[in-house]
Amino acid sequence: MSFDPVHKIIPAFVTGEISQEKADRLVEQTKEVNDGSLHVFFSDQRPQYREAILKSFGQWVQPERKGTRGRFPKPRMEPPADLLYAQVVKHRRKGRVVKITEKVVFGTQEALQAYLERSPVSRRINTAFVERQNNTMRHHNRRFTRKTLGFSKEDYWLERQVHLSVAYYHFCLSHGGLREEIFPPIPTKGSGSPKKWRRVTPMMSAEVTDHVWTLQELLTYRVPPNAHVGISCAKPHPRLGDPEQAAPTRAPPGVTIISTIKGH
Repeated sequence: MSFDPVHKIIPAFVTGEISQEKADRLVEQTKEVNDGSLHVFFSDQRPQYREAILKSFGQWVQPERKGTRGRFPKPRMEPPADLLYAQVVKHRRKGRVVKITEKVVFGTQEALQAYLERSPVSRRINTAFVERQNNTMRHHNRRFTRKTLGFSKEDYWLERQVHLSVAYYHFCLSHGGLREEIFPPIPTKGSGSPKKWRRVTPMMSAEVTDHVWTLQELLTYRVPPNAHVGISCAKPHPRLGDPEQAAPTRAPPGVTIISTIKGH
């Protein structure tokens, strides 16, 4: 699955064994739900991601012919100048991680460093955010629990169960890392302390909705037939109670981390 650490959103996921076809589908689905600003990827060292990212975001380039005779070189796919892709490479010895290095696949080290300096979520290349999300998925979806009889017998039902779990996570479950401070605090009844924090779900952070959904609201919502599928993950929004002051953007647009969660 792909993961946006700014708004804690899962833009896309694919079920099944890891393959080049599945990696291509994952990156393509991630691109479809983005507002066009996506240009940064972090992942582990799986080789399928490099080709998948290049297929979705690359551009065909016609190399110049050397000399005046002979055939023109064949067109080749090259990454655009603003595309950044880096990998976290884990070196193992006897099954244990002994060293971790970073590898820049697309882009330059200077451009990547400048990007990380602007990012408030992390100053390093890592996959920690998506790995933590994998743990959250295991807690919310029993079919990912290790050594259990609750696993899916077919990919068909696993995919639909994950769709339901992800929808609940996006719309119904507030995220502690997204909560917003209320200023001034809202008084409560009696002698209780005033309310200082506002609960925020991932889709509230992305401005897709303005409230925490109930499970009944999620299950009974009817998507319009002509609804545009897509989310914007780069818009800052005003702080609650202070509409004149815009909240700082949590990260530059397009941060996506790719990882894999293994089932039973």
